[in-house]
Amino acid sequence: MNDLKPVLKRLASGERLSQAEAEAAFGVVMDGQATAAQIAGMLMAMRARGETVAELIGAVTALRSRMAEVDIPEGAIDVCGTGGDGAASLNISTAVAFVVAACGVPVAKHGNRALTSRAGGADVLRELGVNIEAELAHLPEIFRKVGCVFMFAPRHHPALLHAAQARVELGTRTIFNLTGPMVNPARVKHQLLGVFDPIWIRPVAETLGASGTESAWVVYGNGLDELTLDGENQVAALKGGEISEFTLDAADAGLQAAPHAAIRGGDAAHNAAALCAMLAGEKGAYRDTILFNAAAALIVSGKTLSLHEGVALAAEAIDSGKAATVLQALINASQGGFSRGVTV
Repeated sequence: MNDLKPVLKRLASGERLSQAEAEAAFGVVMDGQATAAQIAGMLMAMRARGETVAELIGAVTALRSRMAEVDIPEGAIDVCGTGGDGAASLNISTAVAFVVAACGVPVAKHGNRALTSRAGGADVLRELGVNIEAELAHLPEIFRKVGCVFMFAPRHHPALLHAAQARVELGTRTIFNLTGPMVNPARVKHQLLGVFDPIWIRPVAETLGASGTESAWVVYGNGLDELTLDGENQVAALKGGEISEFTLDAADAGLQAAPHAAIRGGDAAHNAAALCAMLAGEKGAYRDTILFNAAAALIVSGKTLSLHEGVALAAEAIDSGKAATVLQALINASQGGFSRGVTV
């Protein structure tokens, strides 16, 4: 396929694309063979009638085949969200990465700058002194030294530049918001992934399963693309090709409930300071939210079988200073052996 016009005609009639058709169509986009108007038309036609699992798988396959991969051993986990929840919370998955790595589970974190909030993971890491644009060839060595590495999404997915103009001009959510967290450059097999709307919990879990993921929790936290202390969380757990769905709350992990307002964030400097304070031992809703999400990631990785044990392991990783050590090691390694970051 080298022309989107036949696809646009079908989508305009409300038709759905097969996995192979979607992969070919997104290939046309990623290879720069479509105009911004055609790309926008395809994206909005899919959104208007609802993207299908087959279309998600096709898009993920097309993106993965064109990404700049990172050679990292199997066993790593990614913790990330789609964004788009509008909650403007403190950075959760970024902090969880350090805690999980400190528990002995290697983390290959994929992320970006803020798109729908004031401070994305990349913004906060840069504020802390992490070189988010370290040479791609050095990322495996950083991972080996630290047990944690950050992969800055725009550097690994240059083909997405062909869709940038259309996405900016549309100014609204498209299928790319869903596929982003599913195209980790290290092709991790384990993932804790938060979505911005509960309707996407199972479709994303099905897409991950069909794309080679071995274990994952796809979560929606009562308005957050993370597990929340504020009310009910919905989860689709992928394991061994099977998906189970359930709900849980803070009490299921032995934690106290707290409102979303207790983890309201600010700009990158504000969020970086809060992250450092948490790693230094500051108690409160932010720490407990990190413990909750870290415990889930530890279950996904196979490190533990229960949320209570996961919370205990995560708390020890913080209180012992191991999580802060991981952050400092990442700062040092990403800067080529020296640090210009804060001391935590």
